Amino acid sequence: MNPRLHWLPPLFGALALSALSATVAAQELTGTLKKIKELGAVTVGHRESSVPFSYLDDKQQPIGYAMDLCHKVVDAIKAELKMPNLKVALQPVTSSNRIPLLTNGTIDMECGSTTNSVERQKQVSFGVSYFVTNVKAVTKKTSGINSLADLDGKPVATTSGTTSVQLIKQHEKGKNINMKEIYGKDHAESFLLVESDRAVAFVMDDILLAGLAANSRSPGDYKLLDEVLRTEPYGVMIRKDDPAFKKVVDATLAGMMKSGEVDRLYAKWFMSPIPPKNVNLNFPMSNELKEAIRNPNDKGVQ
Repeated sequence: MNPRLHWLPPLFGALALSALSATVAAQELTGTLKKIKELGAVTVGHRESSVPFSYLDDKQQPIGYAMDLCHKVVDAIKAELKMPNLKVALQPVTSSNRIPLLTNGTIDMECGSTTNSVERQKQVSFGVSYFVTNVKAVTKKTSGINSLADLDGKPVATTSGTTSVQLIKQHEKGKNINMKEIYGKDHAESFLLVESDRAVAFVMDDILLAGLAANSRSPGDYKLLDEVLRTEPYGVMIRKDDPAFKKVVDATLAGMMKSGEVDRLYAKWFMSPIPPKNVNLNFPMSNELKEAIRNPNDKGVQ
């Protein structure tokens, strides 16, 4: 035995061993958890107009279904790192910059309405799916647009950084349609293009379209076309090849699904009046989402 250690007072020796243990634990951390531990902060990327997932309320604070889920993930990170006072930074992102800001380390996870696709999995990873949506088109009831075929030769809105309009070309009824694509910087701006008659339709996820229409000046003016372009899962977007962080995300969300907490949050955001206008989206849970909750998975859409 080292004689110096032998003569250490008991309390000092215990403190030394505790410090050594903490140092070893910190060294064992990898990826995002290590980054968060070292900086003393976690940065959450959020959207500004993805109702009801991640959007700004009347006080310009991000709220929504995805934000509530991510706050639970943050609580789990605090527990995992034993950092109850961990700082939480909120960073707005768009469809165009969300992946670059994640991969370059600006944000640690993105909480919004991002589709988990096989193509995106080449760059990033996703937690288990917390929503399943159908891609459709919204148009004004007075537009004369009743099907995808009616979009031929017309201006159609899409949000920069999304692939929704390209899905029309992949649809059986859209192969011979020629459209003029008009880009909005976010979903709110894309919807405004339809609202102001600069575009006849906006192609996006049905729940986002329903939220935008419900919060517009004249909710009764709009309708969704029947054709479904693709069914897509949403997930918390995280950095690729980071199993330790993904484990925290997945365990948190899967636990909420098993306990029924996700069902309660769904009722809060999709079946009840929500800020800022107290509009009820009245959007019942789909069978696809029920199945995703019963059997949590991170499978991406082709």
